[in-house]
Amino acid sequence: DVQLQAYGGGLVQAGGSLRLSCAASGFTLDDYAIGWFRQAPGKGREGVSCISSSDGITYYENSVKGRFTISTNNAKNTVYLQMNNLKPEDTAVYYCAAVPYYAVGYTSCWRWSAYRNWGQGTLVTVSS
Repeated sequence: DVQLQAYGGGLVQAGGSLRLSCAASGFTLDDYAIGWFRQAPGKGREGVSCISSSDGITYYENSVKGRFTISTNNAKNTVYLQMNNLKPEDTAVYYCAAVPYYAVGYTSCWRWSAYRNWGQGTLVTVSS
């Protein structure tokens, strides 16, 4: 079974940093793209970043570009989201999700609606 577990959230002041981790099991990152999503209070879930580790292709939404960095450790089957210069509007529950490459292609991990396998979320709270 495809399983994902996100962790690393917490409370941080504006301008601070956090690193989220997504531990994957039941599959390898060679076969799946991984996306990070978030859901702010009272809002819908949105994709923020994704990675196709087999090709090293990454994608960032404009809201996080230049502040967030996604990376993988394939040996640990883990994906990271380094979040710097955090803003109060980054406050949300963050989720990681996986999608097989045959569903999105190696260059289109940003096709957010294709993701079907989800981990539990981790809460990030940024205080002003």
